[in-house]
Amino acid sequence: QVQLVESGGGLVQAGGSLRLSCAASGGTVSRYPMGWFRQAPGKEREFVAAITRSGSNTAYGDSVKGRFAISRDSAKSMLYLQMNSLKPEDTAVYSCAARSYYSSLNAYYTGITAYDYWGQGTQVTVSS
Repeated sequence: QVQLVESGGGLVQAGGSLRLSCAASGGTVSRYPMGWFRQAPGKEREFVAAITRSGSNTAYGDSVKGRFAISRDSAKSMLYLQMNSLKPEDTAVYSCAARSYYSSLNAYYTGITAYDYWGQGTQVTVSS
């Protein structure tokens, strides 16, 4: 059973930066495509970023493109999200996700239903 635990959230002023981490355990997570999603109060869960099994390809939601960067350290079973130039509208609970179903080496996934393992999330609050 795969377990995902996020950390690194907190309160930051607009224009600031945060780095989120997702520690994975319980499976061969290094072989799974992974992603970050977020959910603000009263809104649906939103795609933020995705990365392939190999780590060579990434994808981003339009609202974070150019400001956020996803990366992974497969040797450490870690996933990261570097968030720069944060805006108040980035305030949300951020969750990491992993897909254990078959996927090609260079495939990434932006849909919520593509993932079968989820972390509990970490709160990010950006003040204006």
